[in-house]
Amino acid sequence: MIDWAEKERFLGNLPGQWFEAALILAVGWLIGKGLSWLAGTVFSRMAARTSNQVDDELVRTLRRPLVTLITVVSFILGYQRLTMPEHVDKWMERVFHVAIALAVTWAIARVLDTLIGALLRNRSDRDVDLDQNQFLPAVRSSIKILLWGLGFVVALNNAGYDVGALLAGIGIGGLALAMAAKDTLANIFGGVTVFTDKPFRVGDRVRLDGYDGTVLEVGIRSTRIRTLEGPIMVVPNIKFTDSILENVTAEPSRRVRHELGVIYETPPAKMEEAIALLNKLVDDHQDRLEEERLVCFTAFKDFSLNILFIYYIRKSADIFETQNLIHVELMRRFAAAGLSFAYPTQVEIHMDPAK
Repeated sequence: MIDWAEKERFLGNLPGQWFEAALILAVGWLIGKGLSWLAGTVFSRMAARTSNQVDDELVRTLRRPLVTLITVVSFILGYQRLTMPEHVDKWMERVFHVAIALAVTWAIARVLDTLIGALLRNRSDRDVDLDQNQFLPAVRSSIKILLWGLGFVVALNNAGYDVGALLAGIGIGGLALAMAAKDTLANIFGGVTVFTDKPFRVGDRVRLDGYDGTVLEVGIRSTRIRTLEGPIMVVPNIKFTDSILENVTAEPSRRVRHELGVIYETPPAKMEEAIALLNKLVDDHQDRLEEERLVCFTAFKDFSLNILFIYYIRKSADIFETQNLIHVELMRRFAAAGLSFAYPTQVEIHMDPAK
């Protein structure tokens, strides 16, 4: 029996060598499972005693990558007990390099994903920067894709492949893809601009290209705005970089401008009374209006005497409700004072052709 084990070979190796290789692999796998068990029991209880949840999640997320990495290392150590042809050794060496690189990338990706997830939950709990809270998941996915791409490049480089030539080919293909998807890329960069410059936040009322509405969601490619009429408008993010954007919510107060025209039959005393009425109107609504105002007799128009009336609605007041209140009250006070608004009139003179 012993003589057979020392003389009979399988794939160029003695049974004893195969046994040693299998034993090393099994021991390594058991060590990995043992560490995973410790992480699920002892380390988890230790992490549960801390005030934050990040360490608990790190213990859970690193269990599987740790078992995989230890198994790969034990497989490499077991393979070294065998004698294989040179071409097989070269091929297996590449496989081992790729496996280690991918296992390490998996572990790092899980750690970063856990940390970013904890950051998102923390910001969401505090209700800080709602637009950033919607943008960060896209950044989270981009980081994972970038990290895995880097891991594959490192794995191929360790395996002996010409990564430079591969990257050059990818660069040419990427250039062609970028030309074909330039609009999409422009919108993505527009989203980055919105994220960094912060011209508005979720919940702000904005005006853009004649549209007026409230920002519902800021994405990496587009932004959703509910217009005042009700429909939801999807705006490509590139629009925010090449158009004039007005953030209505960010304004300190809303400026309202009117040119009120009264009839030419209005005497000077009544014009002075109209100006006094408008000033009194602003004074009586200081809970909604700013102290600043402008009231003056500005022009003799074709059919009216014009009074410029500018007032400012406080940021805390409802714009439409305040405008409605001021305008109705203005009409009521003008009517009580006997002031009449002018409207376009024309005089037609008909000549009798017989005369």
